[in-house]
Amino acid sequence: MANPLVDDRLVDLVLWEVVEAERLTALERFRDHSRETFELYVAACRRVAREVLFPSYRELDEAGARLVEGRVVLHPKMRELYAQLRELGVISATRPEAMGGAALPVTIATMAHVYLQAGNLAPAAMCGLTTGAAHLVEAFGDEALRETFARPMYDGRWAGTMALTEPQAGSSLADLTTRATPAGDGTYRIDGAKIFISGGDQDVTENVVHLTLARIDGAPAGTRGISLFAVPRLRPEGGALVDNDVEVSGLIHKIGWRALPSLALAYGSRGDCRGWLVGEPHRGLAQMFQMMNEARLMIGVQGAATASVAYHESLAYARERTQGRALGEADPASPPVPLIAHADVRRMLLRQKAIVDGSLCLAAVTARFADEAAHGDARAQLLLDLLTPVTKSFPAERGYEANTLALQIHGGYGYSSEYLPEAWLRDQKLNSIHEGTTGIQGLDLLGRKAVAKGGAALFAFSAAVREDLEKSALDVRGVRAALDRIGALTAALGARGLAGDLEGMLAHSADYLEACSILVIAWMHVKLTNATPADIPFASGLRQSARYWLATEVPRVEHLAALCEANERSYLDMRDDWFG
Repeated sequence: MANPLVDDRLVDLVLWEVVEAERLTALERFRDHSRETFELYVAACRRVAREVLFPSYRELDEAGARLVEGRVVLHPKMRELYAQLRELGVISATRPEAMGGAALPVTIATMAHVYLQAGNLAPAAMCGLTTGAAHLVEAFGDEALRETFARPMYDGRWAGTMALTEPQAGSSLADLTTRATPAGDGTYRIDGAKIFISGGDQDVTENVVHLTLARIDGAPAGTRGISLFAVPRLRPEGGALVDNDVEVSGLIHKIGWRALPSLALAYGSRGDCRGWLVGEPHRGLAQMFQMMNEARLMIGVQGAATASVAYHESLAYARERTQGRALGEADPASPPVPLIAHADVRRMLLRQKAIVDGSLCLAAVTARFADEAAHGDARAQLLLDLLTPVTKSFPAERGYEANTLALQIHGGYGYSSEYLPEAWLRDQKLNSIHEGTTGIQGLDLLGRKAVAKGGAALFAFSAAVREDLEKSALDVRGVRAALDRIGALTAALGARGLAGDLEGMLAHSADYLEACSILVIAWMHVKLTNATPADIPFASGLRQSARYWLATEVPRVEHLAALCEANERSYLDMRDDWFG
């Protein structure tokens, strides 16, 4: 049986029962849609992912990208795949009709695009980056900028990137040094360097627009002095596109995500790189957070998708591959049994399933809050803010664990390039690094989101979880205890921060993030089981997945909370010279 990439039954359950996506048609932006139009888009993405994207994955991964005379050359099939996604309307799916989009909810696009990312992440991610870049120009640029840059990106003729990171600064955006000097004609001369720019050059679209952070001459130091610019590879001039002095200074040789190039770029080597200011001066970082948060959610979906496709591959292998005999079988002449008959293989499969089920449900729930927040729902905005770092980091971190289990189930064959799990394992690792490492997500969750507005988001979260726990037929006493523990812990850590002890508050933010993630995924499993009353194998599988998570993971919340509360100091007190 061919790899389904993602379980359709799970996606349908999440969309129509858990997040009740059909009810989104009551919102102003989606009033012209119906469940039928939603289902048509999901079905189209399923078909393209399975029939077009997935069959090309291995070939693109093996070929990677090449740097030829200063330009990046992709596998020839990339043009064909991108064209299919462009025709499908992936880039502008969630954008309004006035911008050439289909005005679909983020919820629908998220669950449709999980198939695309599971099928072949490179063309799907290229589209997602372009959507985010165009949305920045749409949201903060004037009409002229929207027509010049956003429209050709939404149309797919041009691609887009986010250009934040610099070689000397890494994730510390306060230290970026790229300069923007007024040119006197409404544009700015851009001078500087960026690195790790995904899709920063390619031969698939006619142009690439870099949404770039830079400092206008004389701007304040730190993050307050950062502005946002649209910097195209080719600039419009006199009715034509001319070279804009954006050069590829290096191709990053990644272990995964090979078909989507990651580049080092040099702006203004010849003094002739032009950028167009997007929005207000010195507001660039605040504006860029729109794209950064969208990208964080996209990475969470990517983590879930990569875990899902590998899970289904290992499940099929475990059912087909025979090896050894059942416990208690003494007859050496008896036939070997499928791998899935062995208890430890079922353990690994169930752990993968619990991670995938929870991650996919979380992606949809967070997307639903994003749709409601866009319509002015304050509670949804609080929950979106709180869940974003979890939605980005959990599918990445635990998705990597799930991918290692998929490889383990394949045994010696898994540890070879002839089988796909090793490729997905390489791909998955990047998800915990880009768009903010897991450590940064922990600092964001505890240092900003959980304690903001007097803990309003955590109160909203607690109320939502308790509502679902009341409906559950599972033994959820441990989840209730974990919820209470996280609430008390957050109050205690927040009090330390208010007293000026930031180290005491944040030193264990990674443990805090993990504890919260375990609780959030337990909530997702409760939601899934609440929505599946039928006594069929699919529903039984979901309930067993939930029982596994509640029994093996939820008890860890207490241990992690104790580490945070005690401010365990083993690594805090570790000195540089003690490392060796």
